[in-house]
Amino acid sequence: MTARTKIIVGGVAIGLLLMPLLGFWLSLLVVIGVPTAAYFLLDPGQRRRLRKVSRKELGR
Repeated sequence: MTARTKIIVGGVAIGLLLMPLLGFWLSLLVVIGVPTAAYFLLDPGQRRRLRKVSRKELGR
């Protein structure tokens, strides 16, 4: 299982666990909002490096 698949499975699991406790919209906000906030907390150099990795640059 790739790292990306593990992240997706974890996100779905967290969403399903939060849904009965918080309701659909609040759990959706948490599942989408936390990774988005973490991305925006990175400095520009880290964001650039993350984009390069996620694009799987050719030649590496």
